[in-house]
Amino acid sequence: MEFFSIADIEDIEIGHAQDSEAGTGCTVILCKNGATAGVDVRGGGPATRETDLLRSENMIEKIHAVLLSGGSAFGLDAAAGVMCYLEEAGVGFDVGVGKVPIVCAASLFDLLVGDSSIRPDKSMGHEACMAATSDGSIGTGNVGAGTGASVGKLAGPGRSMKSGIGTYGFESGGLQVAAIVAVNSVGTVIDSLGNPLAGTLSKEKERVLKPSEAILELVQDGFTPFSSNTTIACVVTNARLTKAQANKVSSMAHDGFARAIRPVHTSNDGDTVFVVATGKVDAPLDIVGIMAADACEEAIRDAVNCAHSAYGLKAAVEIA
Repeated sequence: MEFFSIADIEDIEIGHAQDSEAGTGCTVILCKNGATAGVDVRGGGPATRETDLLRSENMIEKIHAVLLSGGSAFGLDAAAGVMCYLEEAGVGFDVGVGKVPIVCAASLFDLLVGDSSIRPDKSMGHEACMAATSDGSIGTGNVGAGTGASVGKLAGPGRSMKSGIGTYGFESGGLQVAAIVAVNSVGTVIDSLGNPLAGTLSKEKERVLKPSEAILELVQDGFTPFSSNTTIACVVTNARLTKAQANKVSSMAHDGFARAIRPVHTSNDGDTVFVVATGKVDAPLDIVGIMAADACEEAIRDAVNCAHSAYGLKAAVEIA
């Protein structure tokens, strides 16, 4: 398999908008021609929009955008700006008297950095759409939904580290599968050997604790894991999938979360994976799911490796 940029997938455009001073932003994945979609929510505290319609038995067969946002549940307001943009472009589900854009969304909690009174809103969602590109040159790190993201909050936000948004993809035999992930986990991000990249810092803030060390300290000292986290992702593929198959791929993609974040899927996370399939090529379902998990895994690591220190939080590049 060869590395592939998510923004190079045909019929997909990706854009970021952010307020770096306020410490929040949003990222949009546009599929104006419509795409089959699925979702799997594993975390115990999600903030989501239009996920029920992705259930296999429900009517809608195509969506037109996925929004990943900061701002906790407030940030879901940015989806209105995406709807406005798509309506202006004449994109949506035809209901006779007009077209209703189908926009799915998930938000992460970044209110403890920057200015918590400023969150992604309709204007920012529209701005992200206006910035959307299909030329492969999308930003990573402290941009879009990753602007205020952080990781490693088992000992509270004071010993967490800066994270961001990352992307990674693969192409093999014409099949393309790629992921974009905003990483805001309570857990630590680890490399393929289990070594910590970014997460809970030691009390001296000089090194990243191994996940087992952080959990042991949690038990010994009686810390309560900081609530309101969430890692949110969108997997995009050019495979031809049904809604049921897209939901299965969403489920399999969470394996990438589990390989890169420890602990993950806790009651203090709202981990959510969307899958968008443009339907260009035939491919075995399980192969798409395996590639989706691998893409999520590497995109999570890309998010912390591309982040830079901000809001008083150290980044992985500063600790290494």
